[in-house]
Amino acid sequence: MRKIAILGFGTVGTGAVESFYYHKDLIEKRAGETDIKYILDIRDFPESPYKDKVIHDFSLIENDPEIAVAAELMGGTNPALDFTKRLLKKGISVVTSNKELVARHGAELISLAKANGCSYLFEASTGGAIPIIRTLGDSLSANVIYKIQGILNGTTNFILTKMLEEQMTFSDALKLAQDLGYAEKDPTDDISGADSARKICILASLAFGKHIKPEWVRTVGIDRVTKEDMAYAESIGAKIKLVAVASKEPDSEKIFITVEPHLVCNNHQLSVVSDVFNAVMVDASSAGRLMFYGRGAGKLPTASAVLTDVCAALTADGSLNNDVWEDCEEDIIIKTDGQEGLPILE
Repeated sequence: MRKIAILGFGTVGTGAVESFYYHKDLIEKRAGETDIKYILDIRDFPESPYKDKVIHDFSLIENDPEIAVAAELMGGTNPALDFTKRLLKKGISVVTSNKELVARHGAELISLAKANGCSYLFEASTGGAIPIIRTLGDSLSANVIYKIQGILNGTTNFILTKMLEEQMTFSDALKLAQDLGYAEKDPTDDISGADSARKICILASLAFGKHIKPEWVRTVGIDRVTKEDMAYAESIGAKIKLVAVASKEPDSEKIFITVEPHLVCNNHQLSVVSDVFNAVMVDASSAGRLMFYGRGAGKLPTASAVLTDVCAALTADGSLNNDVWEDCEEDIIIKTDGQEGLPILE
C-alpha cells in the first residue's frame, strides 16, 4: 500500500486530513488503497483523533519507502523549500497549497520532479477549490492564452463588498473580516495585494511558459480605498475590486501583469463576484472567454484541491507536469507607472 504524508497540521492540514477520512472510500476507489501514515508538525495534538500519526522528524517521511505522496501544507519557504526538494529528489511526489513557494520556486521544483519521475502539483495554490491550474495545464493545452484576469483574494473582496453594501470604512470592514476569521491578525499580505500577486504569477507562468516572479508585478493594495471612492464607483455604474491581470500578445514576448484596484463596470462578469468568493477569467484562442468561480480559500475548499492532486499523483505514471516554466529575466515584463485614477474593466 502506498502511503501519504501531511506536512503541516494547521487549518489546511487539518482540513485535508478530515476530508481524506470522510471521503476515504471514494479516494481509494479512484486512487487505490492508501492511508495517511504521518502528520508532520512541530506541535503535539493530544486531543486530536489523529495524534498517533503526528511526528516531529522529517527524516521519517523522507526515508520511508511506503510514502508515495507528501502534501506540503506548511506555507512560507523555510523549511518548505528544503523539504520539498529532498522529497522530489527521492522520487516522492509533492502536492501543495503553498502559493509563495510555487510563485518563487515553481520552475525549479517542476523541473526537479520531472527529472526524478514524480510530480509537483499545486492546484490548491491559487483559487481554493476552483479548478484553474489543471484547466490551464491540460484542458486548454491546445489554446493560446491571451489574458487572465481575476479576483484572487477573498479577504480583500469581502472588505470591499462590506464597504460598498454596508457603507463601512476600510478599518471597520477589516476588523469584521478578522473577527470572522477571513483575515489574519496581520493582514498585510492580503490588503497590500501581495497574496494576489503570488497567485497571478503562478497563473501567468502556466499560461505563458515563463517564470514570472512576484517582485516583478506592479502591486497596489486596497488600504487607500475610501467610502467616497466606493460611492463614486457606484454613481457611474461600477464597483471597485482588487483585480489581478496578466496578458500577452501572440506576436510578442512581453508580458503585462498587475494587481491593483479596478473600476469594474456592472456589465462585466467580475462585478457580481462578492463577499469571500474568487473568480478567474481566461481569454483563449479557440475556447474564447471562460470564467471559473468559487470559494478561493478556506479549510475545506482548499482541502478539496489538495486531495484532488493527491489522487492524481497516486494514479500517475511518472510526472504529471507536462510543461516546464522557463526561467527568464525581468525585462520580459512591460513596465508601467500606473495611470491617473483607477484602471477600468468594461
